[in-house]
Amino acid sequence: MNLPSRPKADPGLRRKQVPAKTANLALARQRRATARARECFLRACALDVAVRKPGNVSWESPGHGMGAEMFIASAQAAATALFQPGLRVGARVEAAVAATWAVAGCNTNLGILLLCAPIAVAVQRHPEAATADALKLAIGEVLADLDLADAQAAFRAIARARPGGLGRAPSQDVRDPPSVDLRAAMTLAAPRDSIARQYRDGFADLFDAVTPAIDAGFSLISPRATGRPDAGTVATVQRLYLWLLSRFADSHIVRNHGDAVAHIVMTAAQDWRLRAQRQGGAGACPEFAAWDASLKAAHINPGTTADLTVAALLIAGVCGPS
Repeated sequence: MNLPSRPKADPGLRRKQVPAKTANLALARQRRATARARECFLRACALDVAVRKPGNVSWESPGHGMGAEMFIASAQAAATALFQPGLRVGARVEAAVAATWAVAGCNTNLGILLLCAPIAVAVQRHPEAATADALKLAIGEVLADLDLADAQAAFRAIARARPGGLGRAPSQDVRDPPSVDLRAAMTLAAPRDSIARQYRDGFADLFDAVTPAIDAGFSLISPRATGRPDAGTVATVQRLYLWLLSRFADSHIVRNHGDAVAHIVMTAAQDWRLRAQRQGGAGACPEFAAWDASLKAAHINPGTTADLTVAALLIAGVCGPS
């Protein structure tokens, strides 16, 4: 008996299906990487206030008219815009600042958003970049791609946030429309601002700070890292914060109190960093808490160093073990 022959599949259809399948796999990988980075961002912001970092707001030590709950609410509100697929760096910063103000009514995280937006875009564009070297290259590509529209959106966001001590810049002031791309504008500001320096230098300071934690297997998002941080995580975050504060004069302190005060704080951080290395941490030391209280009493807020710490923790989370 002759059975009807099965029609042969059109080779052209097979060729068309392969790219579609590949595209779907790429999209799924991008979504997973973005979701992981978003989780790492929220965890980094939670650690920011869960760990005592002298001069900064924490659950144990509110200050500067702010409490830890404001920072948590700001992070949760900003995360949607910060990790919105397809948005450029400037648009993410502007939308995240607007979301923050809607819940906090003040500037709690401008520096964090400026630092984390290029990381978020890099993860979206290069979801395979799961090592420090690969992520650094991906961030470099994002920074090289920044354009005038990024600068316009970021300038609007900065002007709206009104960070403490914001003065007038001789060129490309944020209150005026920019005439250069965002990286060029940040390069002009780099000598006086540590966040701008990251844009100029490809986040080199952050990768220098966080690479030892990555190499040691520090993880932000493993099941054991949820909730209240353990003693090892507290010590890691404090060492990271002290490394940054001891190496760079905090830009926020410089703007509000001058270079001399910033260098006094930097020298104190150098001493505490050495002490923490000898003792395995400083979190439970009464003198560490007293330093925290004294900075707040003098209205000294190393806010830029806190922003750098959060961004470094995000990098460690993206590149660390899951």
